[in-house]
Amino acid sequence: MNPATLRPFPISVVAMGPGSQGDEAPDYLAMPKGMDTFSQPRLPDNASPEVVRRAVALLGGLADAAERAGFAGGAGLDLLGLDAALREVVNQSLGFGEVSAFTTAPAHWRVQETAFSGIWRVLQVADDGAIVVDRLETGAIPAVLIDSMRASAAAELAAPDYPAGCMNAQALVEEIRLQAAAVRHGRAAHIINLSLLPVSDADLDTLYGWLGHREVSILSRGYGNCRITSTRLKNVWWVQYFNSMDTLILNSIEMVDMPEVALAADEDFADSLARLREYLDMMDEPV
Repeated sequence: MNPATLRPFPISVVAMGPGSQGDEAPDYLAMPKGMDTFSQPRLPDNASPEVVRRAVALLGGLADAAERAGFAGGAGLDLLGLDAALREVVNQSLGFGEVSAFTTAPAHWRVQETAFSGIWRVLQVADDGAIVVDRLETGAIPAVLIDSMRASAAAELAAPDYPAGCMNAQALVEEIRLQAAAVRHGRAAHIINLSLLPVSDADLDTLYGWLGHREVSILSRGYGNCRITSTRLKNVWWVQYFNSMDTLILNSIEMVDMPEVALAADEDFADSLARLREYLDMMDEPV
């Protein structure tokens, strides 16, 4: 299969730094300056009626399976073997939603929510750039993102050194370690909002140096521009909100298997299936 036939994802998600410290702050990777907005799906241009009918049948089958399985059960559809014409129709039809993500270890995954909330495009990319997995999944979020976080983070981290100028770093480190160990699937997140706490630059530097940024990066545009990255400690995430000027406006640490801001909601998924069926009916209408 030729990877060039796959429509590229609209954004890149990269690890971020605090964005709010002085000249002595560590160096971090630059954040992207542009954000693509939500893109509604559209009827593909210049597609033959036969290819459109095949796409309608394919996606209709996914909608049927998702309805039978329910939101929690999840449904899937393998797209790896599609021919170029059918792939293009599927790509155009699904559009792009609010959440994009990638992982860098232990495997290279690319995840894009479609325009239909709760329906996700999931790809695995080999080191040579070839697409080795290409599928659609339904659910709150693809499991590969949580699995990658757990595989690339440690269950425990030794406490860091506390340099002069630290006020609350030691208490925060102990709280993070305790709450990270207590995370269970379905349990509400324990959130530390650093923007509202009395923390010094030394506190922030200590936390950033201790937790770092790891192999899962997510961008959610559902509630502003929210960057989410996994850390060196299992079940601990940086969740940071930025305004349109890329200025950090809310900085938090969440102890949970996946921050809620990245998740699709059950009620949105039910609406997505209805909208998908309406869109497929439109595609199937004679020209």
